[in-house]
Amino acid sequence: MTVAQPVAFDYDALERAQISHDPFAHVVVPNFIGPDDLRAVVGSLPEMASGGSFPPESLPLSPLVRAMTDELQGPRLKSLIATKFGLDLSDAPTMLTMRGRTRAKDGRIHRDSTAKRVTILLYLNPESESWARQEGCLRLLRGPDDVEDYVAEIPPVNATLLVFPNGPNTWHGHRQYVGQRYTIQLNYMETSAKARHEMRRHHLSAFIKRLPFAA
Repeated sequence: MTVAQPVAFDYDALERAQISHDPFAHVVVPNFIGPDDLRAVVGSLPEMASGGSFPPESLPLSPLVRAMTDELQGPRLKSLIATKFGLDLSDAPTMLTMRGRTRAKDGRIHRDSTAKRVTILLYLNPESESWARQEGCLRLLRGPDDVEDYVAEIPPVNATLLVFPNGPNTWHGHRQYVGQRYTIQLNYMETSAKARHEMRRHHLSAFIKRLPFAA
């Protein structure tokens, strides 16, 4: 039996990437996974018939995708991000979820929970006309009121990596899009009671989604 080679992340590109500070501190790394590896990953992603976030343990992941999610939660990525943004993440727990479909209600303007110190998004979609029309492209916004008042727009394609520490002005959202849209979200969490509650809810969700009636 042939064993698939692990996915190679372009850590050097992340290390070289410059922080943008408008509208808030963030880094964008296109092609964090190379084209060949991305095709292999996309070809083995699990079907997610419903919207919402799925913990990886609730999904039938291929060995390739399982190894990729494990690597994303490992020390090398955390160390690079901590150094780049001048953060101490040594005791920050990780929380990883996957999304495969976007619903009409998704993408509304929001800031992430204060329990999440850093948000990392990895987009696993090929180019499409929808993204060219700006549907479902994440926008980094100047404020909470207008999705058209944006500074940066990130099409969710070609293994683009987006990283930003959460804060009071980290407003983001996207135009309405309904359909397949694969995203991995990784968060470095606070160690507060609120963060522990969110992580417990995350693991309870994983348990419920494994039950037969949850299909």
